[in-house]
Amino acid sequence: MSDAIYQAVFAAAAVLELPVVVVTLVALAWTIIELGAFVTELVRRRGRRLDRVAAAADRARNELDGGDPDAARRVVEPVARTESMRSALDAIVQTVGSTPRGTAAEARVAKQLADFDFGAQRRLGRTRLLVRLGPALGLMGTLIPLSPALSGLANGDIDALTENLRVAFSVTVLGILIGVVAFAISLVRERLYGQDYSDLEYVAAVLTSEAVAE
Repeated sequence: MSDAIYQAVFAAAAVLELPVVVVTLVALAWTIIELGAFVTELVRRRGRRLDRVAAAADRARNELDGGDPDAARRVVEPVARTESMRSALDAIVQTVGSTPRGTAAEARVAKQLADFDFGAQRRLGRTRLLVRLGPALGLMGTLIPLSPALSGLANGDIDALTENLRVAFSVTVLGILIGVVAFAISLVRERLYGQDYSDLEYVAAVLTSEAVAE
């Protein structure tokens, strides 16, 4: 009975070898895509300065004082460094321009800021998943081929030993690479998204200040 159970475990582990390799390759492709998107984000953020954000917020407030929300949206649009940030800025300007002053407007702006932060956390979740997934796949890809490799060693089959060790070490390297790259992207993105949120908070604070006419 115990031999049958062990054989079932061995068979299940052997069946997992190909899926683990395939998922590792998919995770590697996913990491490359995230890396490309990350580089694009960095390029878009070149030239970000606080004085530009402050000037845009002040001009947008003046446009809202004059009753022109469309002009205010055009003024703050260059501040946006991502499409989600642009959507959040448009929503904030639209809310301040169309909602009477008071708790209702501030609550709606706070909700829009929270939605932006939720979207940023969701994007961060992709690379955070890869941080955990990469090493886990690498470990599985290392251990699964070791059983047939040891069997090949015991039987004197050098070709089987060599092939399985190549698979084990290759998947290990890919798993570690995925984890390292995803971890670096997550760290920098967390700082960048925090900066975006800070800029949105500043613009929202300027637009909802008492200086804006009702």
